[in-house]
Amino acid sequence: MDVILLERVARLGQMGDTVRVKDGFARNFLLPTGKALRANEANRAKFESQKSEHIARNEERKREAGEIAETLAGKSFTTIRSAGETGQMYGSVSARDVSDILKEAGFRIGRNQILLNQPIKVIGLHKVQISLHSEVEISIEINIARSHEEGQRQAQGENLTSVDAMMDIDDLEDEYDAGEDAEATETTDETAA
Repeated sequence: MDVILLERVARLGQMGDTVRVKDGFARNFLLPTGKALRANEANRAKFESQKSEHIARNEERKREAGEIAETLAGKSFTTIRSAGETGQMYGSVSARDVSDILKEAGFRIGRNQILLNQPIKVIGLHKVQISLHSEVEISIEINIARSHEEGQRQAQGENLTSVDAMMDIDDLEDEYDAGEDAEATETTDETAA
């Protein structure tokens, strides 16, 4: 299906471009969200007559997104989740969870604006991209921890992920092995006597 874009759409085109997209993408996303019109003569004429309005509306949205970006820039948000000793979470943090975290902090960011390729499944500090407008993207930091104290330690730069936990397990295994060797020596001495 051919559509006329009413705003810039990433990897598709600029405002006013006529592009060919899959029918489902047009019917389910571009047309209902007001990002495009079906490409026909009536809609082309309608777009040309309202082009200045579309440009003004797009600039207003971009300005508002820029203001939100300024307040969000460089911010870090902490969330508490259950996780094992190695830092592997029992669940995950998805785009919906990040959106909820931001809503609790007073920001209205939809889950479709959170750019996560896959859910976060380990504790630690994670950079998350947010698309506030087709031309305004920012990065925030999500601090996922098992407790508030652990979150503060991570925020100060301490690494609490699986490497540290695995080192502790290795130390315990070495102590256990040393204890078994000592018991085996005592048993051998007793049987020799």
